[in-house]
Amino acid sequence: MKISRKAYPVRTLGTALLVTAALTTLVTGNVLAKPVRSDKQVAEERSALMAAVAKGDGLWHDGKLGSNGLACGNCHPDGSATNPHTFPKYQSNLGRVGTLREMINWCITVPMQGKPLAYDSAEMVAMEAYATFAHRGVAIAPAKDEQHGAVPVFGGPGYPQP
Repeated sequence: MKISRKAYPVRTLGTALLVTAALTTLVTGNVLAKPVRSDKQVAEERSALMAAVAKGDGLWHDGKLGSNGLACGNCHPDGSATNPHTFPKYQSNLGRVGTLREMINWCITVPMQGKPLAYDSAEMVAMEAYATFAHRGVAIAPAKDEQHGAVPVFGGPGYPQP
């Protein structure tokens, strides 16, 4: 049976959906949207993110992830050319479409000759957080083939001191 739009106008369907959502909320107590977060919650979330970024920064520049002394920062200082905003995309290294986490592991296992990180590990999340944070402000462009630098760092560990 074909239902024509004429028989059920969009306004009627929209109203029905709103009524259904309202009734569901009343009956189940579930809310359709997240509640507004307090300034304290936002600050705590930001702090958790920055802790992950700091952990990722440490791992990124630590040669202990591999077995030959190389660190991610040897080829990608400050997360440059990691382009997290372009994933997922085809990676010739993998021979298929891959994710940033897969490329991080490829770099750890091939050039650095280390053991891969579990995709859901705190270390992997920190590495991804660091690379992504370093590219903050860059437009998301899945599958874009580019080499793009990260936000430059002008001080901190590993930065030449005068």
